Amino acid sequence: MKIPEYIDLYKSKINETIRKFFQSLRNKAKNPFLKDFYDEINRYLLSGGKRLRPLICIAAYNAFKSEQNDKIIFPSIAVELLHNASLIHDDIIDRDDFRRNNPSFHYRFNLYYEKNELEIMDKEHFGNSMGILGGDKVYFCGLSVLLDNNFRKEKNFDAIKYYKLAFQELCDGVIIETEMINRDDISMEEYIQMISLKTGALIEKSALIGASYAEANEKYLPLLSAYSKNLGIIFQITDDILGSFGDEKITGKPTDGDIREGKKTCLLIDSLKRLDKKDAQRLKKLVGNPYITQKAVEEVKNLFLKSDSVQSCKNLANKYYSMAEEHLNDLKPHINRSEFEFFQSLLNFVLRRKY
Repeated sequence: MKIPEYIDLYKSKINETIRKFFQSLRNKAKNPFLKDFYDEINRYLLSGGKRLRPLICIAAYNAFKSEQNDKIIFPSIAVELLHNASLIHDDIIDRDDFRRNNPSFHYRFNLYYEKNELEIMDKEHFGNSMGILGGDKVYFCGLSVLLDNNFRKEKNFDAIKYYKLAFQELCDGVIIETEMINRDDISMEEYIQMISLKTGALIEKSALIGASYAEANEKYLPLLSAYSKNLGIIFQITDDILGSFGDEKITGKPTDGDIREGKKTCLLIDSLKRLDKKDAQRLKKLVGNPYITQKAVEEVKNLFLKSDSVQSCKNLANKYYSMAEEHLNDLKPHINRSEFEFFQSLLNFVLRRKY
């Protein structure tokens, strides 16, 4: 079963599960603002997103089950909630007001502030405060999903251990990424380590949570782990390329964000090593300027192209594709055919994706 079929089968169920979960919290809330807060979380979560992480969780569960069922759908939303909790906080760190062609979570409360003519805080501080609290709340909701569902407590405990590790490693990755902005001496090895934590960890743990609920034989988990970790690395490398050269109408994100923030993407790291001294100095001067002009943004992109870093980063992604494919082929005899097809299709999608 390939990605489109899996999406058709499960995405609407995932979205409906998320909607009902936060609707339940809203209905239990006594405070009117808290009701608005949960409504805003629901709108944010349902405004878009590929749902790859819960799909991976579901597929990993199904891969090891002879009889498949929808029991896994509810706990699978935990990894989507953790992912979105990180995005809510990321948008504050990155000062991004929009995501998926919609207002980011904290910016929604800037608009709420204006609409309701609040006067106690300034709107940016109010929005950022609600964003910090929103990310914390959504993270905790993911944990509560794993604490209270229809699986045995022992299985929930295993899932929570993976969830905790995913959160810990994701945070470590973002901490490293944020510090990297201040340095120019970043090696590609250091970059890979960072994205393995920031992006790879949650994708890996999404698969392991699903497999643990399926009570998969532990000897196959290292193969699943290696496949999904490499998948996450490919995802982030591709994301970095799309961050500067993607179609904004498709990605829902501006192509100058990483440049303005001075993020040490694979493009920037590779370009600084390939360009001559004069061009490298020019590139260093341009990136990381929040007030950079559009003309200067285009100059940065031209330097990326001049250094041939776009192709170099694609080659790097292909390297990890081969590694992931090898692990998946080793796993093939031990999982259901339809899920092998899904994981193979997912690998191709992540490498070639446009959004």
